[in-house]
Amino acid sequence: MKKEIIVNVGEHETRIAVTEDDKLVELHVERADSERMVGDMYQGRVTGIVQGMQAAFVDIGMEKAAFLHISDISLESDSAARYDIDAEEEEVNAEVTRRHKYESIEAILKVGQELVVQIIKEPISTKGPRVTSDLSLPGRYSVLAPGSNYIRVSKRIINFAERRRLRRLVYDVKPEGVGIIVRTEGEGRTEKEFTNDIRRLLKIWYKVKKKAERARPGTLLHKEESMTSSVIRDVFTNDVDRLIVDDKDIYRNTMKYVKSIDPELKNRIEQYDSEVPVFDTYNIEPEIDKMIDRKVWFRKGGYLIIDHTEALTTIDINSGRFVGTKKDPENMILQTNLEAAHEAARQIRLRDIGGLIILDFIDMYSHANHKVLFEEFKSCFDNDRAKNSILPVSDFGLIEMTRERTKPSIMYTLSESCPTCHGFGRIMSKETMAMKVERWFMRAKVAKAGKRYQVRFHPDVAKFMMNEDVNRIKEIEKAHRFKIEMVADELLAQDDYRIIDMIEDVDITALYQGVRP
Repeated sequence: MKKEIIVNVGEHETRIAVTEDDKLVELHVERADSERMVGDMYQGRVTGIVQGMQAAFVDIGMEKAAFLHISDISLESDSAARYDIDAEEEEVNAEVTRRHKYESIEAILKVGQELVVQIIKEPISTKGPRVTSDLSLPGRYSVLAPGSNYIRVSKRIINFAERRRLRRLVYDVKPEGVGIIVRTEGEGRTEKEFTNDIRRLLKIWYKVKKKAERARPGTLLHKEESMTSSVIRDVFTNDVDRLIVDDKDIYRNTMKYVKSIDPELKNRIEQYDSEVPVFDTYNIEPEIDKMIDRKVWFRKGGYLIIDHTEALTTIDINSGRFVGTKKDPENMILQTNLEAAHEAARQIRLRDIGGLIILDFIDMYSHANHKVLFEEFKSCFDNDRAKNSILPVSDFGLIEMTRERTKPSIMYTLSESCPTCHGFGRIMSKETMAMKVERWFMRAKVAKAGKRYQVRFHPDVAKFMMNEDVNRIKEIEKAHRFKIEMVADELLAQDDYRIIDMIEDVDITALYQGVRP
C-alpha cells in the first residue's frame, strides 16, 4: 500500500492530509484561532466533587471547569497506553481495578487540593475538557509516564525475543521514578536512539515539575507540540513512502527534526515548490469539499447517509443505482455491503468521528455473509490510530462500534450550524469559506487570469471577510496584486459565493475550484 503525507501551510491555517493508495483517509486542520489542547498540562485546583459520578471538577483557568473521573486519577499508571493503541494488556481492566481499590473519590481528592493535570479530551459542545492526573509525554520511540516505575512494550511488537531485548535495553537507560512504554516504532531501535529519546522527554518533564512548584492554578505548564510536529512524530514512520511539504520553513524544520530522530527517513521528504496549490495537484481539495456532505457515493452506485446527533452517529447504507444480477441477489447485496464497509470506514477516519457509531447495512439472510462483512469492516481499521471496539453484525443487520474521541470531529472545524434549519444541518463555516476563496485566487494567479474582480458573499461572510483585525480581501489583493470589489448579496446562501471578471463582465466562479480534470 502506498502511503503519503502532504502538508499545506497557509496564512491562517495548516492542513495535513494522509493518503493511502491515493485516497484521503486522514485530514488534520490547525487554525490560528483554534489551537489544539490534547496533551497540554496545567496546574489545577479541585473545585467540586460529585460522589454519584465518582468525578471531580478542576479549575485550570478555562471558561468551563475540567472533568476528572476517578479512572483518570494517577494510581497505578496506565496512562501512556493511550498514545499507542493496544500498548498495554492491563489497560482493558484498569478502570475496574481502580474502582475496586477505591470506594470513593473523596478518599483521593479534596476540594481546594492542587494537582497537575493533562488534557485528554478537548471541550466538545457544552462540555468542558476532560483531564487526567496520570501524566504522560510521548516521544518518537517511547512514552514517559512520570510518577510510575514500570517498563512495558507495545503489543504490536509480537516477536518475543525483540520484546525481551527492548525491556532490557530500556531498563539500562531508564531512571527511577518514571515509567516507560516502548512504542511500536521502537522495534529494532538501538540503545543510543532510546537514550536520546528518553533524555529529551525527561528534560521536558523536569521543566514541568520545576514550573509546577511555584505555579498558581490555571497556569499552563506544558504545551503539546504543534500539529505538524506531532503528526510527523506519530505518523511519519517506515510505512510512509513520501512526506511532501509546500512551505520552506516547515520543510527545513522537518528535515532537521527527522535527521535527529530517524535519519533514514530524510530522503523521503520532498519540498513542493510549484505555483499550483499542493492539494490541487494531489486532488485532495474536492475530497475536503465533500467532507460535510450528508450523502456519500461509493463504487457500484451505492451511497451512505451520515447523520450526527448528540448521542451517536448513524451511517445508513443504500444500494442506490446498483442493480446487480437477479440470479444471485444475496451475493449482490454482500458485494454492495463490502464496498460500503470500506467507504464507511474511510469516512469515519477522515471525518474523525468518535463516540458511539451505528451502521445499518443492507439486510442479508446468510450468517456466513454476516461474518464476512464483519471481518472485512474490522480489517478496514487496521491502520487507524484511534482505539475502537466493533461488535459483530446483529440480526437486524447493524454493526455497533465505539471509537476514541479526543477532540471534536473535523466536521465541526470546517462547518457550523445551518441558520435556516437551526442546527439540524451543517454548512461551511465563514472561516472555511474565506479559505476557499483565498485558494480560488491562488489558482487564478497561477492561471494568469485577469486583474479586476467582484466577489459576492452572503452579508455575514462579507462582514467576516472585512474584519477590522484581519481584512482578508486586502490580504488577497496584496498577495496577488488583484483589484477586488466586494458585494454583500442577501440572495446568496452563507456557504455560496460568486466571482465576476469585471473586465469581461462574466461569472467565472467555476473556473478555479481546484477540481482536477
